[in-house]
Amino acid sequence: MKIFQKYKTSLSREEKKRRNKEWLLLILSGILLALSFTPFPFPFTLLIFIAFLPYLSVLEKRTSLASISRATFIFTFIFSLLTLYWVGSWQSSADPFLMMGGGALLLAYPCVFLIPSTLYYLAKKIFPKVNALYFFPLFWVTAEYLLTLSDLRFPWVLLGHGLAKFHLFIQSAEIIGTFGLSVVVAYINILLYKSYKNYKAGKKLISPALLTAIILFATFLVYGLVRTSTFKLSERILKVGLVQPNLNPWDKWETGNLDNLLDLYLEQSTEAIDEGAQIILWPETALPVYAFGGSYPQITDKIFNFIEENQVGLLTGIPDIRIFSGKENIPDDAKHGEKNDFYYTTYNSVILLVPGSRDLQRYGKMKLVPLGEKVPFVEHFAFLGNFLKWGVGISGWNVGQDTTVFKLTLNNSDKDTIKISGLVCFESVFPAFVTNFVQRGAELIAVVTNDSWYGKSSGPYQHKEFGVLRAIENRRSVVRCANGGVSCLINALGETVAETEMFTKTVLVVNVPLQSEETFYTNNPLIFPLLSSVFSFWIFGMNILFWLKKKFKL
Repeated sequence: MKIFQKYKTSLSREEKKRRNKEWLLLILSGILLALSFTPFPFPFTLLIFIAFLPYLSVLEKRTSLASISRATFIFTFIFSLLTLYWVGSWQSSADPFLMMGGGALLLAYPCVFLIPSTLYYLAKKIFPKVNALYFFPLFWVTAEYLLTLSDLRFPWVLLGHGLAKFHLFIQSAEIIGTFGLSVVVAYINILLYKSYKNYKAGKKLISPALLTAIILFATFLVYGLVRTSTFKLSERILKVGLVQPNLNPWDKWETGNLDNLLDLYLEQSTEAIDEGAQIILWPETALPVYAFGGSYPQITDKIFNFIEENQVGLLTGIPDIRIFSGKENIPDDAKHGEKNDFYYTTYNSVILLVPGSRDLQRYGKMKLVPLGEKVPFVEHFAFLGNFLKWGVGISGWNVGQDTTVFKLTLNNSDKDTIKISGLVCFESVFPAFVTNFVQRGAELIAVVTNDSWYGKSSGPYQHKEFGVLRAIENRRSVVRCANGGVSCLINALGETVAETEMFTKTVLVVNVPLQSEETFYTNNPLIFPLLSSVFSFWIFGMNILFWLKKKFKL
């Protein structure tokens, strides 16, 4: 307490006034940046181009790493709090462990963004005669890229994601992707800040920095206008039925009547078939059991019979189990069933069922939600698996091993085979990851999800809008089938053609254009993050070398 008291009393009235002003500026930056994200409507999106200005005005005045880090933490904490508050669910029925994870995320996110401000501080040492702010966008994207890596990955609020509702501006994502858009947003902020500084210094309002920002902004708008007016949606159509049952996600995992639950899905699927659906989508973990693991023959028979009778495909999210009875080909991450002495793996999966066959086309989710679906680093620290576990019992999925592309054959003709990627919920947030499926021939991106855990908060709406970026990056239609919404069709131009309301039981049948051409981004998704990361690590490495040289007088 004496330390804080000493710090408090050591500040003069003028210093306290300056400190309070800087705190207000940092809070303002956090609020402006949060307002640019969904669920706020489009005009608020434009705030993303000026949101950094108050923060930059504070950042540039600070000289010590500690003071720079404090400023960055305040700014990004406010931003995270207003954008990611929903992660803990915070409902009466929510699992306490989920709430703990949500609270931890609100503190962890700002810590990640201490990376770019630290690199900015280090860059000033390497380039004392160059304004290090011009490197800041590269450092920021490095942090965003790091958010896609390791078991702690959570790349939710990338700057590029904040542009999801700025339809014309984001058409260039087919070339530079979401990470590239993040770089552009950051540079426009810095150029406008430099222009403002010139104006405050008594110089002319129209400066080279302002002109550059205007030209950069206009270039992306013009590209968007040209692309949206010339791009042709494919006339090859697949009629897709999206089943939204609106089940309580907490109650579903309790033991109940599976026959009644399946009847609900089949009843809604029949509605879709009556409207001409060629393939039906059910949401993530549609049935809360390992239905195709061999223990529920009456359930699987009913599903296969329905598919055969109606000659329709079914793509569904479902828990999946693989059992290994022998000692051969047992995966390293397999779990051991002590009761019957067998090994098994479990996956949050998507499976495709087609008429005329009982073979399963399977995909196991590869990007698991930290804590919610997989305990981070449990492979190395096994005790964490017992200590950290959801009340609903789904925190121990295995990681899928392959980017499966499903094949749906229509009219019994191999010439009429459609390739579909089946992403599970959180996976659609990863820009580069989605390109793997398109590179393997996917003509349609399907997302099965269950965003009902988070109520009518910002989360489900943000998640849906991120699908807009995935559609434009790869020029593929995106269909989302959600348990309680938002289910929708987003075409290859990023336009939301049809969508459902949250927390409604409904069926949506949509005509989905199937695209086959690949974009530059699809084949080169890591140009911006890798170049940014290489430069960032070079800055860090040079500082280490300088420190060693000084320390040992080399």
